[in-house]
Amino acid sequence: MTVTLDREAAQRHTVRTLMVTQVLSGVGLAAGATVGSILAEKISGRTDFAGLGGTFQTLGAALFAIPVAALAHRAGRRPSLTFAYAVAVLGALGIVAAAVAGSFALLLAGCVLLGCATAANSAARYAAADLALPAHRGRDLSLVVWVTTVGSVLGPNLTAPARPLARALGVDELAGPFVISAIVLTVGAVVMWARLRPDPLLLARALAPVDEEPARGSVRRGLSAIRASRRATAAVGVTALGHMVMVSLMVMTPLHMVHGHASLEIVGFVISGHILGMFALSPLMGIAVDRVGAGRVAIGGGLLLLLATFLAGRSAIGYSHDLALGLFVLGVGWSATLVSGSTLLVASIPIPRRAGAQGVSDLVMGMAAASGGALAGVVVDQWGYARLAQFCALLAVAVVLLGLLIRRSEAAATAVR
Repeated sequence: MTVTLDREAAQRHTVRTLMVTQVLSGVGLAAGATVGSILAEKISGRTDFAGLGGTFQTLGAALFAIPVAALAHRAGRRPSLTFAYAVAVLGALGIVAAAVAGSFALLLAGCVLLGCATAANSAARYAAADLALPAHRGRDLSLVVWVTTVGSVLGPNLTAPARPLARALGVDELAGPFVISAIVLTVGAVVMWARLRPDPLLLARALAPVDEEPARGSVRRGLSAIRASRRATAAVGVTALGHMVMVSLMVMTPLHMVHGHASLEIVGFVISGHILGMFALSPLMGIAVDRVGAGRVAIGGGLLLLLATFLAGRSAIGYSHDLALGLFVLGVGWSATLVSGSTLLVASIPIPRRAGAQGVSDLVMGMAAASGGALAGVVVDQWGYARLAQFCALLAVAVVLLGLLIRRSEAAATAVR
């Protein structure tokens, strides 16, 4: 009984700490989301390069997923997440320097480093599940995803207030939001280091001893664990494809609007609505996973992504109600795929291999989104935004098919019991 109570108390403290840092990280990442593609186009002078800033940020999240997971495996969540925030601070400062120097190469390098904050966000949702009881795993994981709403919705709306800050520092107005990013991510790193005690991953290992002790080769062992489990493989597919659809469509939406003479404030409003959809309903997704299974939630997520691509694809250049609604639905569909896939992955992998498997999953998710974001700029430049939405619709159908496979495995497991 004492062990159970201590575990529950530690879990509550972990979730509270992660919720605070997720708010800060949400502001840090979303502050520059509105102007990222616009700044990339301005520095490079090319529309087909506009999506590369977001693409390289996504690529950075993928590349840092493995180091963050490996560090967590060796030393715990606290040092790994603090490290991730520190790297992201350097990235935000690098983007500001790129705006001053007019260097596109420096901009891309800064975006890669800033992507480490996304890697931290991804790892944080798994940290929330380290000590969670199986019956509440989806709920606890989704709460940490949900609270990002506060920072992520606030972030894009800091574009206007960031202008006087940028002028005071003598930098381009489009770099102002990234100054704010550097500040809040620094605070996030300090809070993470000071407050994430006890370390949830280390405590989970101590409370659940197993025959196989954590050792070197955590990522390799995690990959082996994923390959050995059809459910884990499907879970990785759902999160990767859902993320690819979301990033590919979202990263080009600000440019689609600005080219239709929408103001930055209107762009910020639409992106805020999209981010609201991504995070605000996450607790409902977690509760749904706990009650009806990851398969059904994944199927629903895929259908929502399909609806989002339809609404965005039919929207006129600039601002339209269809586009605003489509971006909101896109966020909700992403939330369903992220929570369902992540919860299923945790349930499918034993504790000693979880950190490595989670790193592999985030790497695949990030690489899929990075490739989609890179192609998105080319597709929009050559064929337009509507064709991009059509390509994303095909990926959404694949998510639905994977959800059906997961649902079938869940039904089979229930029948066996």
